[in-house]
Amino acid sequence: MQTLAKVLGVVVGVVVLLLSTIFVFSTQTLNKPIAYADASPPIPRDSTALARGRHLSRAISKCVECHGNDLGGQVVIDAMPMGRVVAPNLTSGRGGIGGSRSDDDFLRAIRHGIGVGGRPLVLMPARNYWHMGDDDVGSLIAYIRSVPAVDRELPATKFGLVGRVLLVKGDLNGMFEAKNMDHTAKRPPPPAADTTVAYGRYLAEIGGCTGCHGPSLSGGSLPGAPPDAKPASNLTPEGIGTWTEADFFRALREGVRPNGTALDSTQMPVRLTREMTDLETKAIYMYVRTVPPKPFGTN
Repeated sequence: MQTLAKVLGVVVGVVVLLLSTIFVFSTQTLNKPIAYADASPPIPRDSTALARGRHLSRAISKCVECHGNDLGGQVVIDAMPMGRVVAPNLTSGRGGIGGSRSDDDFLRAIRHGIGVGGRPLVLMPARNYWHMGDDDVGSLIAYIRSVPAVDRELPATKFGLVGRVLLVKGDLNGMFEAKNMDHTAKRPPPPAADTTVAYGRYLAEIGGCTGCHGPSLSGGSLPGAPPDAKPASNLTPEGIGTWTEADFFRALREGVRPNGTALDSTQMPVRLTREMTDLETKAIYMYVRTVPPKPFGTN
């Protein structure tokens, strides 16, 4: 019995040591600060800028997909013991962060995916939002500041044992875009809003088209999605080469392909893309038509 007790004691000690090691190293991974260089542009308060910010939050950058239509936040992923990912309440209401964040804090989160203390944010599509011009990011921040306060207290983002093991292994690095960005790169000024390929490329970047469909728009697995999730479609000429402009408009406005089948509304946010203006939709179509043909999933 004494020998058995000693063996059990050793096993328990090893397990406790292993769990402690996983917890310490995963916590270091979550909280390792990231340096960045950027300067907040002037934040406008006029009605035109606020309207632009609201439009960006919905039709273009789709902030409301994660943070909710009222920007009051919501649980995005609840899959313990892997983890729970929560998009925070951005308002100044109870449980919100709006009242305690500066304009620089919002800029750092939007363009760089970096939170308070320099820690990388989970599932923040900063590689796309990094391209956002000063006028647009200023308008977006102004709009976030203007939304009515929402009283909604949410649990914190948390990783369980399985998630922490994967964090230590580096398997979840794709969920933290800030880790794979050059935060000191010089940002080119955005093109003028017009029906041009250049403006279409800009909208495809800040609108997340390249985030889901890949840098070359050839489709593939969605970042941070479970293994059984449907992949994003190939938008290059090899994938939708026969689509006309009218077909493209119908897909983004009605969620219907040229053959009459419906797009998966749980993955393609048609409820938001239908709010894009004709100019924006046409510009994106013009850009999509210029990308080189690629086999599915070959970025």
